[in-house]
Amino acid sequence: MKSDRIPFNWPHMTGKELYYIAEAHFNGRLAGDGPYTARCHRLLEERCGSHKALLTHSCTAALEMCALLMDIQPGDEIIMPSYTFVSTANAFVLRGGVPVFVDIRADTLNIDEKLIEAAITPRTRGIAVVHYAGVACEMDAIMDIAARHGLQVIEDAAQGVMARYKGRALGSIGQLGALSFHETKNVISGEGGALLINDPALALRAEIIREKGTDRSRFFRGEVDKYTWQDVGSSFLPGELVAAFLWAQLEDAERITQVRLDAWNRYHDLLHPLETQSALRRPTIPAGCEHNAHMYYVLLAPGIDRQQVLDALKRAEVSSVFHYVPLHSSPAGRRFGRAHGDLVVTDRESERLIRLPLWVGLTKEKQDRVVDVLVEALSAQS
Repeated sequence: MKSDRIPFNWPHMTGKELYYIAEAHFNGRLAGDGPYTARCHRLLEERCGSHKALLTHSCTAALEMCALLMDIQPGDEIIMPSYTFVSTANAFVLRGGVPVFVDIRADTLNIDEKLIEAAITPRTRGIAVVHYAGVACEMDAIMDIAARHGLQVIEDAAQGVMARYKGRALGSIGQLGALSFHETKNVISGEGGALLINDPALALRAEIIREKGTDRSRFFRGEVDKYTWQDVGSSFLPGELVAAFLWAQLEDAERITQVRLDAWNRYHDLLHPLETQSALRRPTIPAGCEHNAHMYYVLLAPGIDRQQVLDALKRAEVSSVFHYVPLHSSPAGRRFGRAHGDLVVTDRESERLIRLPLWVGLTKEKQDRVVDVLVEALSAQS
C-alpha cells in the first residue's frame, strides 16, 4: 500500500491466521465442519445467545438458507428495505418470493417499522430487516408486528457482528439471522458467513439443508447408522482453512471492535463542526443500540454535489465511496419485487451518503487528512 494513499478498507489480520491455517493443514482436515468450524460455532452460540450457529461460505448463503427454511413458495411476499445489498432480496427471489420494499427511517437508514404493518397482505410470509452500519433496527416493535400477524423475522446482520440491541446480539432476535465475514466487514475470513438459528424447531432442518440435503451431521454424531438424502439443500459450508482464519479473528473480535469504535468516535468529534454548519449530517445511534463501528458515513447537505466531493477526495488519494443503489429502482427490483408506497427517504438519503475510510490501523494523521480534504471539498461548493 502506498504510504500517501488512504484506502477505503484494508483487511486486518491478528497474526494468528496463518498459524491456525497451517495447523488445520497439518492435521489433515481441509473440508468443512472440522475442529476450527466447531470452535467457531461454539463461540458464536455463546456470544450471540443463539440456539445454533452454522458457518456458511457467505452471508448470501446464510440468507438463501433462510428462504429454504421458511419454505418460500412462488408469490410469497417478504417485506424488506430497498436500501440494502442485493442478497437480501435475491435469497427470496430465487425461491419465487416477491420482495416488498418499504421506506427507511431518516435517522438510522434502517427499515421504518411504522410502515411495515400497512405493507402486510395475505401473501406476506416474513419480514427481512437489515441492521445498517451495525446499528439495530427497532426490533421490539418489529417482533411485535410479526407475532401479531404470524410472520417470521429474518435479520440480515451482515454488518452487525459484535453489535447489540438492548443487550441482545444482532442476528439473535428474529427466528433466523445472517452474519457476514467478508473482507470488508469487521471480523473477516475473506469470504464467509454464518446462519444463526434462534428457533430450535428449525435447527435440525438447517443442518440438513446446509449439508446438501443429507443428514450427514447426525451420522457423524452417531445419531443414525448411515446418512442419505432427506430434503432440499446445497453445499453451504465453508472449508476448514476458512474457519481457521475466522477463528483467529473471532478470538480478537472485542479488541477489533474497540479499535474501530475509537476511530469512529474520533471521526464523529472531528465532523461535529461541519454538522453545526449544516454542511452534512453525522450518523445517529438511538438509545439501546450498541453499534460496532462497521462504517462511518455522512449525509451531505441538500445542494452539495456528491460526485464533486468524491472526485476531490479521489484527487487527494482518499478512497471514499457511496453505497447502495436502492433495489426498488434497479432493473431486477422492478422485475421481481414491488414498492409499497413512495420511498422518498430511501431515494433522498441514498443520493446524499458517502462513506469514509475506516479500518484497523487507520492512524489519527490519516483521519485528520480525510477530514481536511472533506472540509476543503465542501467549502469549494459553498
